[in-house]
Amino acid sequence: MTTTKAPVITVDGPSGAGKGTLAGLLTQKLGWQFLDSGALYRVVALAAKKHQITSDDIPALVRMTTALDVRFEHQAERVAIFLEGDDITDQVRLETTGNLASKIAPIQEVRTALGQRQQSFRQAPGLVADGRDMGTIVFPDAELKFYLTASAEERAKRRFLQLKEQGLNVSIARLTEEIQERDARDMERKVAPLVPASDAILLDSSVMSVEAVFEKAMSYVKARELA
Repeated sequence: MTTTKAPVITVDGPSGAGKGTLAGLLTQKLGWQFLDSGALYRVVALAAKKHQITSDDIPALVRMTTALDVRFEHQAERVAIFLEGDDITDQVRLETTGNLASKIAPIQEVRTALGQRQQSFRQAPGLVADGRDMGTIVFPDAELKFYLTASAEERAKRRFLQLKEQGLNVSIARLTEEIQERDARDMERKVAPLVPASDAILLDSSVMSVEAVFEKAMSYVKARELA
């Protein structure tokens, strides 16, 4: 008996390029499953905190990660994240959660377990996976791969406007520098570096609206008869 895997569309790229927005729009249009891989490390961190598992207890972290009860749900204004049935969306975005996640993310055993957990999101009718190594490492056989990018200057401008809305005063020049430094780290790291898959379709959102990026992506989805 031959088992046909559910189709996958991956959306990779650097932070601030708009890949989360594109992945969300594709998910809503297609009615597929959704995976925000970047949020998973934060979910693992919150699960570890909830169950009082320290970052140096690697066997316990791996067991917990393998059985992680997490789901993503598209709601009217956001993607909600649920851990063991509880809405943790706001907790996931906290800086303190990010700090916890940074202690767990470098652990290779956890990364391997999380990679296996990510594979389990591949369910009918299909999966849209948003991240940095979805098309290269996690779903190398994906039916369609996008790599969404934008200039560091444009991404800094977008971040500046977000922070300004929150009442924070920051320098665009400093934000641009931080983004360039992060890009360099992500692209040069030994484990799962940030690079487009060899068969990925490159989309540059620097001078494209959200709607234009989505329509361009959907043209490829329809061409591959995935819609």
